[in-house]
Amino acid sequence: MCKMVPVNEPLWNGNEKKYLCECIDTGWISSEGPFIKKFEKSMAEYIGRKYAIAVTNGTAALELAVIALELSEGDEVIMPSFTIISCAQSLVKAGVKPVLVDSELDTFNMKVEDIESKITKNTKAIMVVHIYGLPVDMDPVLEIAKKYNLKIIEDAAEMHGQTYKGKMCGSFGDISIFSFYPNKHITTGEGGMVLCNNEVLVRRCESLRNLCFIPGKRFVHKELGWNLRMTNIQAALGVAQLERINEFVTKKRWIGKTYHELLKDIDVIILPILKKDFAENIYLVFPIVLKDVCGKNAEEVMKELGQLEIGTRPFFLPMHKQPVFNKMGLFLNDELPNSEKLYEKGFYIPSGMAITIEQMQEVSNNLHKVLI
Repeated sequence: MCKMVPVNEPLWNGNEKKYLCECIDTGWISSEGPFIKKFEKSMAEYIGRKYAIAVTNGTAALELAVIALELSEGDEVIMPSFTIISCAQSLVKAGVKPVLVDSELDTFNMKVEDIESKITKNTKAIMVVHIYGLPVDMDPVLEIAKKYNLKIIEDAAEMHGQTYKGKMCGSFGDISIFSFYPNKHITTGEGGMVLCNNEVLVRRCESLRNLCFIPGKRFVHKELGWNLRMTNIQAALGVAQLERINEFVTKKRWIGKTYHELLKDIDVIILPILKKDFAENIYLVFPIVLKDVCGKNAEEVMKELGQLEIGTRPFFLPMHKQPVFNKMGLFLNDELPNSEKLYEKGFYIPSGMAITIEQMQEVSNNLHKVLI
């Protein structure tokens, strides 16, 4: 039996070691080192934003975005049910009510056509979450936001290097965020970033990130913030990774197309779509959805693959099915069948940046064993 094929493994064969050694040699390991500003500036320029604020993780970035927009108790934000809990959590912790929409079965993204019917007098924003490799169809979202004077929080955590009609994802929101978790196209181990074009928002985020220290009176505080500072060591990794983003996107698209060829004869699965008219898939992960004719659910298939030393991950449990929110009395009457089906039928297979063709063939061989 072959060695375990992990669901993700990043690539560290660029300037990462060189920049890490520079941090150690100079003594700049904390959040005040020079790689912080370099990473923020490089990311802002790459995305096409005026400002970027590096933070500890994507969840922290979302929470900063919500607070910076001054969303508060009684406000409502429309968002997809099929996403990671960080999105809804950032709202609930601020006293904001998440209002959920279902997702498309082919792109996994929120059903844009359902947004307008969810708008009430309390709606203040739309949280757009790009899922797995293709962006949300942004033009109609932007039209709705303009029509009803709504803010857009853009969760581009999974979209490093992706574009919508030629414009970078992460550049559409009033405020946008990225994550640098190890499964992302750019990783700093853990890390996140907030981006915007508004100087008031960026100054607010910078203050909240740094315990709301008052300039010139470091240990005097007029409000409570957080310590969400990224370290210089993490930022050094980010700078090295960002230098190779185009290479990484190309590699991910090769992985996606290779899997399409290897798995196209398995009749009981639905493979991710290669592209929409507004974007080509960049495959954060390689997601697979089991057809109804398959006699197994995703959990069963993942268990069998695990026994064959193939790593997998389940799809998101939708927000309206999360026990923690149901105990709060949230989403008890929501019916979002696509999101529920994706969770029951969906999973993803190894597709990390460091994966080899031999590993992909091993994954394919074992998927054939399990599903044919």
